[in-house]
Amino acid sequence: MGGTATRYNRHISEQFNAELEDVRQRVLAMGGMVEQQINRAVNAVLETDTGLAKQVIEDDHKVNGMEVFIDEECSRILARRHPAASDLRLIIAIIKTITDLERIGDEAERVARMALDLAALDFPRGPHREIETLGQHVQGMLHDVLDAFARMDADAALAVARTDAKVDREYEAVMRQCITFMIEDPRSISRVMDIVWSIRSLERIGDHARNLAEYVIFFVHGKDVRHISLEEMEREVTGIVAQQAGESAAD
Repeated sequence: MGGTATRYNRHISEQFNAELEDVRQRVLAMGGMVEQQINRAVNAVLETDTGLAKQVIEDDHKVNGMEVFIDEECSRILARRHPAASDLRLIIAIIKTITDLERIGDEAERVARMALDLAALDFPRGPHREIETLGQHVQGMLHDVLDAFARMDADAALAVARTDAKVDREYEAVMRQCITFMIEDPRSISRVMDIVWSIRSLERIGDHARNLAEYVIFFVHGKDVRHISLEEMEREVTGIVAQQAGESAAD
């Protein structure tokens, strides 16, 4: 497993194979929908586009419906197939993944609602570029972690976890900038507070993307790396890869 990419087991039952592949593809479709929601929500803020914001809010139920459907499919697989080993880890990872994807969708909806609030303000007018770079980075995180999930690539997932630390630092910098704006111009407080809530939602999206990366690592290596530092996560993954390489050499 040197490249740390893996797939679930193949089975004598073609139906079981089809069921596993179906839920996996549905997760990727849900991820694509959520990725689109983030993009539209951020653009709604940047362009003060109320139509786009309302579309994000209206489409949130689609993300919720995807989560419910995939969760029910996973429950049926658990009841019928009694999966073990990597198959069980895959189902567990999928159930956890869709929960975080649904929460990312909720954060995108919150950003869209902030876009509506910003559009209603009389002062100041103009674009709201404070969140543009942060929005691009968290969208990139989600895209990359969905790619890591598609390939079940733990190395790629670990790279996403590293990116989250950069997003956190950027979030703190933008927060300081927003506070400075409010101090220098009290008339900007209403607008800047909406920006603050928007960037807070984007930072949370980054956190959820890191969670998704942790689920990929769990599936690939069977190791729970939640609630530990990035440094500890890197040591865990490196140690597991080295151990597996040693076992392969011994064989």
